[in-house]
Amino acid sequence: MPAGTAPPGDTPAPTVDVHAHVILPGVEQAVADHPGLREHRALDARRNGPESLSVSGRMIGERVARLTRVPDRLADMDAAGVDVQIVSPSPSHYHYWADEELAERVCLLAAQGTAEHCTQAPGRLYGLGLVPLQHPPLMVRLLEHALGLGLKGVEISSHAPGRELSDPGYDPFWARAAELGAVVFVHPFGCTLDERLDRFYLSNIVGQPVENAVALSHLIFSGVLDRHPGLRIVAAHGGGYLPTSLGRADHGWRVRPEARGCASPPSTYLRRLWFDSLVYEPAALRALAGVAGTSRVLLGSDHPFDMGVEDPLDRLRAAGFDRDAFDAIRGGNAVALFDL
Repeated sequence: MPAGTAPPGDTPAPTVDVHAHVILPGVEQAVADHPGLREHRALDARRNGPESLSVSGRMIGERVARLTRVPDRLADMDAAGVDVQIVSPSPSHYHYWADEELAERVCLLAAQGTAEHCTQAPGRLYGLGLVPLQHPPLMVRLLEHALGLGLKGVEISSHAPGRELSDPGYDPFWARAAELGAVVFVHPFGCTLDERLDRFYLSNIVGQPVENAVALSHLIFSGVLDRHPGLRIVAAHGGGYLPTSLGRADHGWRVRPEARGCASPPSTYLRRLWFDSLVYEPAALRALAGVAGTSRVLLGSDHPFDMGVEDPLDRLRAAGFDRDAFDAIRGGNAVALFDL
């Protein structure tokens, strides 16, 4: 019996971690030595600062096996009491600087590599692909390709250069994702506050929650969720700062005419989204469930990066939910959302 699974008749669903990553050497080989990659890395260096780049390089080097080898992944899952992982490509694989030809190749390789990784542990690993936010005309076809490989959806960042998630050019993608029931996992990579966050690892500690909040706000205020009510969008990192500032969002919607692009107060849309549980503290997790509903929260660890947690189930227990809510967040919600 896999780790975390209760005896038959006791608990209705496996324990599902929806936020875990894989590194795909084929993607990195495809972009190696490209001038655009050098420019991207220079920007990344400015945004993160030399100390954080050095620490991150060591951290990833120490965890390569856990990011690439299925036996190591399964061992980590067993230790954490996780039965199933939803595996998505490392956000470093987005490469939104790439031209159309290279971007298509990156996404095809990401989908194929993730699918091959997951097929090594059927029933325990399911995956997500990538689509190129910088090239909206490619997105529907690459979404369909990922689903054709058995993946459950795709992962995207909070924005692409010059494009926010409210961009009308994405509407065909949103429509098709909703029609197909594909999950879209919004996971930021990088922060446009740039050098202001280049010390103390603020690029991630502060930058990621900011990017989550900005991305979700674009989806809400622009009416994307009104136009495509069937979308299955999962926000990483508990949605960042947005769930903690709903009063300000609703007030702005009421008093500012230019903020009325959505039909209802912004706070109501949190119950149309899903959120992972990666908010670290029990009080923060209870607050997230309070505004989104326990049916919209999913267990998430960010395995195996250092800003993730190795004990997502223990942290869920510490939040003190009743049994029904605990089981829903532990795995029941994910089983329904990802159609496991």
